[in-house]
Amino acid sequence: MGTIRFMWMLLLSGSLCVHVVRGIPIGTSSVDCAKGSAVTLGPVDEEYMGEVEVLNEIPVGNTLRLVAYAFPDHINFLELVYTPGSTNATVRTKMALDADLLPQTGGQLWYSVMCVNGELENKRKLILTDVNDNAPIFEQKVYMETISEIQAVNTEVIRVKAVDADISINNNRITYRILAPAPADFEVRNDGAVMLKRPLNYNIAQNYNFKVEARDNGDRFDTATVLLEITDFDNLNPYFNHSLYQATIQEDQTGPFLTIEPEAIKAQDGDTGINVAIVYSISSVSPSKFLSNFNIDANSGVISVVTGLDREEIPTVTVNIKASQQDDSLKTADALVSVTIEDVNDNAPEFDKASYSVALLENSLKDTVVFRVTVTDLDKGGFVGTLRILPETEPFSIRLDGTVIVKSSADLDRETVGNFLFQIEARENDPPNHIVLADVNVTLLDENDNSPQFKSSRYEGKVFKNQTVGMLVTQVEAADLDSGVNGQVKYSIEFGNLEGYFSVDENTGEIKLEKNIPLEENKVLQFSLYVTARDGGIISRSSAVLVEIQAPGDSKPQFLLNTYHGSIEEERVPGVVIVKVTFLAVTPVVPVTLQVLTDVDKFAIDSKGVFTSKVKLDYETQSNYSVQIAISDGTSSDEATVVVEVIDINDNSPVFGASSVTHPVPEDTEVGANLTAMTATDADDGFNRELRYALRGGEGKFAIDPKMGMVSLAGALDRETKAEFSLEVVAQDQGRPALSATATLLIQVSDINDNIPSFSKTEYEVEVLETESVGTTLVTLAAVDLDEGTNGAVTYSIFQQDPPSTVAFFQLDSSTGVLRLAQALDYGAVKVYNLMVQAADGGTPSLVGNGSVVVRVKDVNNNPPQFSAERYDVAVSENLASGAAIVTLEVTDEDEGGFSNGHFIFTSDTFNINKQGVVSLKNDVTLDRETKDNYVLQVVAVDKDGLNATAQLNITVLDYNDNIPQFPTLPDPIPVPEGEYSDKSPGEVYHILATDSDLSSNGEVTISISSSTTLFRFREDGMLLVVGPLDRETNDIYELVIVATDKGTPQRQNMTSIRVSVTDVNDNTPVFSADTYTKSILVKDAKVGDVLLTLFATDKDMGLNALITYSLSSGTSPRLALNGSTGEVTVASDLSDVTEDTLLELTAMAKDSGLPPLNSTANVQVLLMTVSLGVDVAFESSSYNFSVPENELKGILVGTVKATPGSPVFVVKYVLTTHTDLFSIDALGALTTREKLDKETEEWYILEVEAVDSRTPPTSAVAMVRVQVEDVNEAPEFKEETYKAKIFSIAPYKYPVVQVQATDPDSGDSGRLEYSLTEPSSSFDVDHSTGQVYVVSAVGLEGKTTALLVKATDPKGLHATTMVAVDVQGSASSDFVVISLNQATNVVEKKVPEMEESLGRVLGWTMKVVGISSTSRGAVASRETGSAAKTFVSFIAADGGEVIPAEDVKNKLQSEASTVKAELEKVFGAGLEHVVEEESADPASDQVIVIVLGVLFGLSLLGLVAMVTFTVIKFRRMKGPIEDSYRESFDIDRQNEAYTNNEMMASATGSEQGRRSWRKSKTSLEAEPECDRQDKEDSDSDNSHISSL
Repeated sequence: MGTIRFMWMLLLSGSLCVHVVRGIPIGTSSVDCAKGSAVTLGPVDEEYMGEVEVLNEIPVGNTLRLVAYAFPDHINFLELVYTPGSTNATVRTKMALDADLLPQTGGQLWYSVMCVNGELENKRKLILTDVNDNAPIFEQKVYMETISEIQAVNTEVIRVKAVDADISINNNRITYRILAPAPADFEVRNDGAVMLKRPLNYNIAQNYNFKVEARDNGDRFDTATVLLEITDFDNLNPYFNHSLYQATIQEDQTGPFLTIEPEAIKAQDGDTGINVAIVYSISSVSPSKFLSNFNIDANSGVISVVTGLDREEIPTVTVNIKASQQDDSLKTADALVSVTIEDVNDNAPEFDKASYSVALLENSLKDTVVFRVTVTDLDKGGFVGTLRILPETEPFSIRLDGTVIVKSSADLDRETVGNFLFQIEARENDPPNHIVLADVNVTLLDENDNSPQFKSSRYEGKVFKNQTVGMLVTQVEAADLDSGVNGQVKYSIEFGNLEGYFSVDENTGEIKLEKNIPLEENKVLQFSLYVTARDGGIISRSSAVLVEIQAPGDSKPQFLLNTYHGSIEEERVPGVVIVKVTFLAVTPVVPVTLQVLTDVDKFAIDSKGVFTSKVKLDYETQSNYSVQIAISDGTSSDEATVVVEVIDINDNSPVFGASSVTHPVPEDTEVGANLTAMTATDADDGFNRELRYALRGGEGKFAIDPKMGMVSLAGALDRETKAEFSLEVVAQDQGRPALSATATLLIQVSDINDNIPSFSKTEYEVEVLETESVGTTLVTLAAVDLDEGTNGAVTYSIFQQDPPSTVAFFQLDSSTGVLRLAQALDYGAVKVYNLMVQAADGGTPSLVGNGSVVVRVKDVNNNPPQFSAERYDVAVSENLASGAAIVTLEVTDEDEGGFSNGHFIFTSDTFNINKQGVVSLKNDVTLDRETKDNYVLQVVAVDKDGLNATAQLNITVLDYNDNIPQFPTLPDPIPVPEGEYSDKSPGEVYHILATDSDLSSNGEVTISISSSTTLFRFREDGMLLVVGPLDRETNDIYELVIVATDKGTPQRQNMTSIRVSVTDVNDNTPVFSADTYTKSILVKDAKVGDVLLTLFATDKDMGLNALITYSLSSGTSPRLALNGSTGEVTVASDLSDVTEDTLLELTAMAKDSGLPPLNSTANVQVLLMTVSLGVDVAFESSSYNFSVPENELKGILVGTVKATPGSPVFVVKYVLTTHTDLFSIDALGALTTREKLDKETEEWYILEVEAVDSRTPPTSAVAMVRVQVEDVNEAPEFKEETYKAKIFSIAPYKYPVVQVQATDPDSGDSGRLEYSLTEPSSSFDVDHSTGQVYVVSAVGLEGKTTALLVKATDPKGLHATTMVAVDVQGSASSDFVVISLNQATNVVEKKVPEMEESLGRVLGWTMKVVGISSTSRGAVASRETGSAAKTFVSFIAADGGEVIPAEDVKNKLQSEASTVKAELEKVFGAGLEHVVEEESADPASDQVIVIVLGVLFGLSLLGLVAMVTFTVIKFRRMKGPIEDSYRESFDIDRQNEAYTNNEMMASATGSEQGRRSWRKSKTSLEAEPECDRQDKEDSDSDNSHISSL
């Protein structure tokens, strides 16, 4: 029964709930059944559903009914919810309210609630707010109309209409527009009328198709299509497709044109819809005399030529043609036809001259212009063809422009060919290929290109005792192939005539004795004269030759030493040079004989003093010799002794005492102990018998003393690892080459007791039932000892039992290691026994190894498991990783195996537990404290037999900072008024409170600004503050990025952006557009109400703060009025009473409407004129001329212009309209410069200055200003601050180093500059005109860097300097390589750079040519051309600054001979031949050496002569220690050496040979290396030893 009552209550509740609808009642009112009532409800949005009205205080006994009020259909929206007898009722909607269905009441819903008993009505009006829920709808989807192309502009073409069903005017107001692509010819008004905007053209468009859109205020819209058809009207003239046609026809040809572009002539009616037929005619021809030459077809428009035309008479003709409409000849169109008469090749070409005769300097470079011919042709395009030289073998070629140039410079040698006769052929390319010829005669002018050449490379002469002054010594002769003064030769002595003994006739070359020469005994005086032959050219050329003159004295041969020392190795083959003896003699005049007096069978000496062996010598037989030698000239003689030391060589090998040795070593021998000595002997002496020992093998365990041969232990031995080592002992002597012997050493390692017995296992494990019988074998132990014999015998024993017992439970066999059970076991008493066992060996002392045995006693299961606690309380973080372990539940079981075979019973959707009792979070589950913060679980532990225990697990979830702060909904934008805020006086903008779902500090949130701004910050309570000045006019919106940050770990943030809008404050004063407004008017023309001028002011504020009103603050005049809104100044009264010019001056004020208002003022000047001013602004001069010096600082005054306005009421403003980047003008007309001006960049500037007055409208005038930049002399400038170059010390005179270049800004012509060195230099100089730095002499500068300061001076004395750093690198003379070419010398000289580049490409090195000569080894070479010519080129090759040895260069030249030839032919042409010379043939390079040697010779000649003389006198007076001391003091031998030519050359070039010194004394030759002796022998071979001096 209770259940039934409960169900009824539910049903009743349900029935009551049916009346509950969404929404709050719109209104509540009382029902008046006595008088009735009228209530207005709302407003409410249409589409509302819910309770409309709640009616209260319904009189008891009355009944209500919902009835219509004026409009029956209104109550269809409503229903009355009412229970009879109730005192209240509800009016609610039956459907959504729609204002659009209530047009009669303007969207109001009318209804009435009637009291049935009295039939009184309670009238209601519900105001509905219209919602834009209806789109406009066109009455038609397509609108079509046909209109004529002459429809008038701005007339209606068609009208479209759309209707919007919304009730309110805001929602149903419709605007129309034409959608893109919208035609420009039409527009649509908001009443739907489509209007024509511009005239139509049927030819352009015959129809239009576009869409029109109707859109209400709420962006709802509809579209319709408009189709307009255009009809044509005959209102247009015909037209040609093109206004200009291009036609061509060949000269003398008749008929139609060959071509006509861009297409055939055609005209048509402009009204394409009507298209009347066209008639063509020719209206005129230009020139008019050719009118009869043309005809046109009246129907087709095809033009043809009736009479042929001549292009040479008229190249083009213009034909004017006309197209007329057939039905109306007044409708015409015109076009031009430009007729081009094409050329026919009917004229031959012509030269400007029939023949040409020119003069050309010989040796002119390739591509030098000789002259130019002009070829003309009357045909179109002039001469188009080819020009060539006949015959083609001539050394000239001709370019297409007629320029004749040099083709081969080598062939332009006046000495070979004086002039060239040839022809130039002009041949046309086009048929019939006319040909004409012109004759040419080229005469070569002489150039001083040949140097005088001596007929011999060396001249000799002798002066004897019978010398007389004036006697002829010898004669030199040189020839020069040039003509005139260029071939006249003069002779002079350049070097070597320091004492003035000789003179040379400048014309004949005869060398005569100028004064007697003092001759010296036993000496040949040598005089090296360097004679120069120089021609008479403007730039003279010269060559030099060496003249050797000898003056011998009396002959008395003598040895310079009493004893000479030398050494020789034994067993050397005969002919070894032992020593070279020195002597004095005049061998060139009186020959001498040298001979060996003793040991003649073993030694010999030649005429040059070279002492050699004749047989092999044996050190063991005789180790030294004393040999007597003699010198004689047949009259006088001298003797000396040569002491020869025989040097031992290594010819005996070491020998061991025994070839094999065996030695025992105990394995415990200490490292470093000596084991045994292994020694050998050697029969040689010195280093040859000194032995060194070494070991091979032994694995690093052994070492040997390298001198004593003692073998020692280097590493620990272990017999058990290796018991034997085989070593090889090597004994080696110190001779060269070294000899050696070997012996074998066998090391046997003997055993000691050093190994402990080791069990096979460190621990033995065995399980045994407690019921096992006594004597049962449990396990067998095994131990191993690596030692030998008794050291390796093992015995077993038990030395410890755990737990201990009084009676042993186990027994171990000492020899076999078998472990047996000795007593019965009890699992309840002991579960595990640990036995410690040992194995001992038989050594002395005995070594023992230990082991262990674990015996486990097995039992039966009978105990339940137990938890370590009844309750586990665990706290975990909510960010615990899925699968992470939480806690381990410890469970024990006293039975065997414990709980290892048990399991857990556990029910949870969140957690898992494994067999080990580890509780963990499931892999697919995460914790969320905000969702659930605690878990209580029951865990049951069950062992294998079902025994169990239970524990409770409580898991508390701790908060983790896993929620980011959240921002509330914020307004956009947030307003703040502009103003002067600061950190001390901030402004509050908006309070922002962010929240965080986490706990404690994780949920505490602070807000900050992330974006970089100093204008805003947050207060601690979240209030956004403005702390800097805000100016809306500067920036009216600020985008801020704000950050909400919690205080958790890890810290979390949230970011959002807000916009702060700066609202306007009236802080800007109105600003007039001008400070003064002026206007002049004629009184007679002025009428009341005329606008004179308009004041205009702006205000940067907005709204009312920017609303400006105008007024006059002072100087008001009844004649003028000011409109406060527009700023217009108008005439306020009749001005007829003004009889003279009157200036009205007023002050106008502009005031904004802000609070408080701000204002500004401006002056107003109105000139009332009785007569017209008639004068505009004008300059005092129409043009101005100014000048300004160049390079002046900016801002200097150029000049002043002046303009007058014509009336004092107006002011003039100046504007510069050109070159504003370089000049400026101020308010007074003063022109100034903006930048430095440079005359060389621009000399004249034409400026335009405009003067504008202040009248309305303004007048202006323009003046031209010419500014000339005056020249100021400027210093030259070098292109580089520092020039760097590298040369070799052997570089010849005039060898180019580097070319410096400077420019003069004044002239732009560097050729006007003169170059010089700031300080004179003996090593370098510079060409005054070209700036080429060249070598004077680089001798002595090897390895040094020379700094030169070069000066460039202009004609007015200003100069600039630059630094030249020259790195001089040394090179041996032997590094020269010489090749000969079958080319003329002058040709080779001019192509040095190309030749260096070509050779460099082949060889891969940098090539430097250091000399070019036409002579070799004394031959005289003429300047011959072709194969007869031969020029010698000396060069060196370098790689990275290092000179390549000459032999390497020669080898590569030979191996790459074909490639070298191909490359050189590119430079010199086909047929080139080159030969690699074996010896130097470069006189130019010799001259460098000669010059240097001559200078050295000249500086030291007097001192050398005196010193030698003094030494000879001393030598003749005494022999012995005193003689040696004198010789050493004066260094006679070194001075004598300096006379020899080869030694001087080697010294000058830095060769190794030249750097060695002779060490000569009575005993000095003992320690002299053989290589030095050999060098001297090689040097002396060319100088006939010292006697040649």
